[in-house]
Amino acid sequence: MVFEGVGIPLKECDLPAPEPKKGQIKVRVLACGVCRTDLHIIDGELKNPKLPLILGHQIVGEVLQDGQRFKKGDRVGIPWLGKSCGQCPHCKKDCENLCDDPIFTGYTQNGGYAEICVAEEAFSFPLSKDAEPASQAPLLCAGMIGYRSLKMAGKAKSVGFYGFGAAARLLIQVALYQGREVYAFTREGDTKTQEEARALGATWAGSSKEMPPKLLDAAIIFAPVGELVPLALKALDKGGKVVCGGIHMSDIPSFPYALLWEERSIQSVANLTRKDGEEFLKLAAEIPIKPIYQTYPLSEANRALSDLKKGKLSGTAVLIP
Repeated sequence: MVFEGVGIPLKECDLPAPEPKKGQIKVRVLACGVCRTDLHIIDGELKNPKLPLILGHQIVGEVLQDGQRFKKGDRVGIPWLGKSCGQCPHCKKDCENLCDDPIFTGYTQNGGYAEICVAEEAFSFPLSKDAEPASQAPLLCAGMIGYRSLKMAGKAKSVGFYGFGAAARLLIQVALYQGREVYAFTREGDTKTQEEARALGATWAGSSKEMPPKLLDAAIIFAPVGELVPLALKALDKGGKVVCGGIHMSDIPSFPYALLWEERSIQSVANLTRKDGEEFLKLAAEIPIKPIYQTYPLSEANRALSDLKKGKLSGTAVLIP
């Protein structure tokens, strides 16, 4: 399913199967998650994608030929960070997520809205063959980036989740496993999602315009809505942190300094490191995390993207070739 430009629906095409270069593996796609980042690319909010482009960066696949780390038949996960340069100052400081010359799966190189893809072997993760492939796809972005966001919250005991979509539904399982309290904030009037959050173990759920019953140690903003930043600051206790977990967010409105004072802070999360992914997949198996997802045939990628955009999903849309 090929993206040719902003405002144009993805087009179903028959293309030659890609061949791996040195250091890459060739993979048969078993499942690929649909992410809000894909919408940001389609809507032109993330600039300069490779065109034409095959989207998709939550890829679960089967290796088709022996490599250095993986053998034919192994199951792998392919995430957003497709490759880092390894040479820039950030890479040398073990911050490959901030690489000056990165490659991103499904953005600057072709991704997993396809039957076959190639990926850097060193940036792919081993996955168990025991699980349903569709259940593993959400772990590769919503889970991994969400996990990095939760790490940024430090030792916060009480954490607010602003936007209760795919990432929040995974991360609440991690937070509860770690002994934290989760406070879920949704769109005003979205009582269905609030009920789902409480059913998953949230201590409290309400509108993003409401104040929680207590001041929070940290807040993670999953929704790409800048207006939530001042609201989240208002809900924090002294010394609390707001973590912005998305790759794109609408403009943050001005707010009084009093909301930031008393050593509150705001931090963004950019991409992920391989260490984040390794830690999260190990933790996901220990808990074990139970992803919530809905499958679509690959040919119905446009419908899956539309359902995500319209808020019709309670978990992750996963495409099945």
